[in-house]
Amino acid sequence: MSLEWPVRDDWLAQVREAPLEPDLPIVDAHHHLWKLPHDTYLLDEFLADADPQRGGHNIVASVFAECAAMYRPDGPAELRSIGEVEFANGVGAQAASGAFGPVKACAAIFGSADLMLGDRVGAVLDLHMARAPERYRGIRPIVCADPHGALDPWPSAPAEMMESAAFRAGARELQRRGLSLDLWVFHHQLDQVASLAAALPDLTIILDHIGTPLGMGWYAGRRDEVFAAWRAGLAAVAERPNVRLKLGGLNMHFNGFGWHERSRPPTSDELAAANGPYYAAAIDLFGPARCMFESNFPMDKRACGYDVLWNAHKKMTAGFSADERRLMFHDVAARTYRIEGSVAA
Repeated sequence: MSLEWPVRDDWLAQVREAPLEPDLPIVDAHHHLWKLPHDTYLLDEFLADADPQRGGHNIVASVFAECAAMYRPDGPAELRSIGEVEFANGVGAQAASGAFGPVKACAAIFGSADLMLGDRVGAVLDLHMARAPERYRGIRPIVCADPHGALDPWPSAPAEMMESAAFRAGARELQRRGLSLDLWVFHHQLDQVASLAAALPDLTIILDHIGTPLGMGWYAGRRDEVFAAWRAGLAAVAERPNVRLKLGGLNMHFNGFGWHERSRPPTSDELAAANGPYYAAAIDLFGPARCMFESNFPMDKRACGYDVLWNAHKKMTAGFSADERRLMFHDVAARTYRIEGSVAA
């Protein structure tokens, strides 16, 4: 399965669930919007999943995550990502009008910029901020790398990029502007995240997709080995107080659960059984006050429905207090991304 595999709505329709705890306020801390030749997921599609008025969970706001959507087709390469910022900001303005329903979609956004520009990336960040002053919160550069080809056929970043002087100089430009740095890495790169966080203790770093313990390709059949390595790497990252963790993105093909290969999509009970050990370990390491839930839609929509996914999240946290769950489902994301006007943010 890859990004080129479109969402199969007829397949997902086989398993639908009524939302558990439908009043629990949620900030979806990570989703994408795009229009591709084989797949469209724009505001209407997101709200079809997330709008509580359509029978869904109580999504009060969301964070747009960069995905190379709507880049400008020409001009200097380092400036083309401005198009994505303008696009996401426009969607945020649409949602804020209330004309599309109660969900403040794209209430915060993070874009993409090349930190290997070093301190020269500051000029790019300033242009991004000027395009979306009320919503722009930071960036996510491409840093995923794997010696065994987990990203194939997608391009991979240089293996030691996060350790480079240029990358760290660029990251300091984020810090100077009060912006945050989202990172998507594979589990064997977690030591680099810990090193970066230690080198830049005043920079807020958000680790996406629970650190992506790999389970496909070369990593298939090594789940216990990968889990141990992932947990050790995550423990090192958790020692850095400037890092926040996103709980989600664990059902992509990278993780090796193979949901997309089944005749029926998983139920929330099945997701909770498979994902539960990872969530339990991650929350234990970071604590509820540094964790936030994400859908990672529509990437994870290739594996399960939005209703099912959030039910699984709720089931996996049933043993936590109301205050702890409020932190993970709402407050940490609202505070980290500075989402104003969200419920009790």
